[in-house]
Amino acid sequence: MDIKEQIAQGRCCLGIELGSTRIKAVLIGPDHAPVASGDHGWENRLEDGVWTYHMEDVWTGLQDAYAKLRADVKERYGVELTAMAAMGFSAMMHGYVALDKEDRLLVPFRTWRNTITGQAAQLLTERFQFNIPQRWSIAHLYQAILNGEDHVKDICYLTTLAGYVHYKLTGRRVMGVGEASGMFPIDSSTGDFHQAMVDSFDALVADKGYPWKLRDILPQVLSAGEDAGTLTAEGAKLLDPTGSLTPGIPLAPPEGDAGTGMAATNAVAPRTGNVSAGTSIFAMVVLEKPLSKVYTEIDVVTTPSGKDVAMVHCNNCTSDINAWIGLLRETLGLFGCNVSAGEVFTKLYQKSLEGEADCGGVLVYNYMAGEGITHLDAGRPLVVRKPDSHFSLANFMRSSVYAEIATMRLGMDILAEEHVKIDSMTGHGGIFKTPGVAQRYLAAACNASITCMETAGEGGPYGIALLAAFMDEHELPLEEFLRQRVFVHAKITTAQPDPAEVEGFARYLAAYDKGLDVERTAVEKI
Repeated sequence: MDIKEQIAQGRCCLGIELGSTRIKAVLIGPDHAPVASGDHGWENRLEDGVWTYHMEDVWTGLQDAYAKLRADVKERYGVELTAMAAMGFSAMMHGYVALDKEDRLLVPFRTWRNTITGQAAQLLTERFQFNIPQRWSIAHLYQAILNGEDHVKDICYLTTLAGYVHYKLTGRRVMGVGEASGMFPIDSSTGDFHQAMVDSFDALVADKGYPWKLRDILPQVLSAGEDAGTLTAEGAKLLDPTGSLTPGIPLAPPEGDAGTGMAATNAVAPRTGNVSAGTSIFAMVVLEKPLSKVYTEIDVVTTPSGKDVAMVHCNNCTSDINAWIGLLRETLGLFGCNVSAGEVFTKLYQKSLEGEADCGGVLVYNYMAGEGITHLDAGRPLVVRKPDSHFSLANFMRSSVYAEIATMRLGMDILAEEHVKIDSMTGHGGIFKTPGVAQRYLAAACNASITCMETAGEGGPYGIALLAAFMDEHELPLEEFLRQRVFVHAKITTAQPDPAEVEGFARYLAAYDKGLDVERTAVEKI
């Protein structure tokens, strides 16, 4: 049976992820290979000191990405997309979506990027003896309580962006365990929110007299493959206003970009890891045993099947280099050159390979937002160099790509001190689209081989499509499903660390670490 017939018979699976700069839809066939895609560009907004997205933009973007996917299917295969075997939705992990009993948004969506919950995060970390980062939903909730925000008493449902989209499409208040682990700590023995910590939080806020307990407003936690509801008629019309999409399609539990990245890179088994690099960058390593102590730089979350994961999450990655690419394209425009952003990225990434291994003394700080790893509550993008630094285009670009990796490497050093074993590390996300550049630099930064798959640029949407497929094939554990049925014949490229580049990156990182005081001063003074 060819792919046209498989699409017509509704045997394919759909994954849609709401990333920080792009909403992307990927359709996969029964062999789990991508067959069509569509996307929609969008950007977060800084409004009243809060990073947010407008909810009307969520639906406009989802509809546009899906419409482009349908058009891609029609153009490639000459058939209408009306039904699927399963679908799934994912989004940027963490954040704060608070709804009242009428499903109205009580405050604008507060994204993972915000660093406005420092007091709450610290107090909860101390109380739970478990790291609660600023971006976690419970930190946002408790900070709102500490701030005396009036809306808290009216919360009926607290969720994330992925959970919100899933709820609107299915009517089910559920969440995949990986995404849930970025809301509130998970007890790995039960695969559910940690009950003792839930009780502790309820006791902490008991004097406020709220009409809810924490369990009342949190979603139900599900593991990969469990029933998460079906697409309602209203949900089908919301996603596809043309009315061609058939209701009743099963949906996978909604996941965050961390969980979908793990699925997309076959990194859900112990001692496997992946690096996801886009607007933010994070490294995930599936643990064999718990960490010896609490680290504020390390999140402990889970795989989509509930296994503990050490997560080194950095708020900043590509936003600053995107701004520079925009500036350079504007410069080219002055000379009548209309060059696409993709072409500029490719050429400049390749140009960076001509730079010195330590970037010639050129330092880039890509901090558009605050950064938990280096304990900064706000960001100031900077280029720093001495008068005798070798300031060339190649060194500047190489430093810009190094900067995307540097903060993550500082966090990975903690895992090295914990003697966390890693058998394989896979990269995915936008910075890996130009072959042989970011992958090579990451190998130097980690002093380890880095693998990228053919689907490296697809990342999260491909991962949630695979989790949707797992709904129909979950007689195997998730890790075996991925290993035996999805990636058994995967085309991969592997970059080995070059000793000279390992040494060069180490010199760069030492200078980068010392120069963080410049970034701190800029945050304080500018």
